[in-house]
Amino acid sequence: MAKPKPWDVDDKLWSLIEPLLPGWPDRAPGPRPVPDRACLQGILFVLYTGIGWEDLPQELGFGSGMTCWRRLRRWSEAGVFDRLHRILLANLNAAGMIDWSRAAVDASHIDAKRGVRVPARRRSTAANPAVNIT
Repeated sequence: MAKPKPWDVDDKLWSLIEPLLPGWPDRAPGPRPVPDRACLQGILFVLYTGIGWEDLPQELGFGSGMTCWRRLRRWSEAGVFDRLHRILLANLNAAGMIDWSRAAVDASHIDAKRGVRVPARRRSTAANPAVNIT
């Protein structure tokens, strides 16, 4: 059996992702859209390989790079990836596969406040002599 490629989306993962994707209008103008799963694999291919969107090979069946990019933007705006992240974290946590002692929070994922209105009392970092016990 061939080893799956990093951008292949297996059935189990797809069953988690598909319900999160926004639907298409019943009578959308233009050609039938590229299937969502193929677009997702095209997005993963671009992110994994680092090629430009315009360089995505058509013969791989993912649709054009612009189609994949538009789908990525549409799904991002709909909050698909934030919800998927939460679902995957919950599943991994339930399976005991996350070591929370190694978790870190940074401002790219959590809102960072731009300061406090009332300055907090600053603690000195200067060296202090030890208390004399004699």
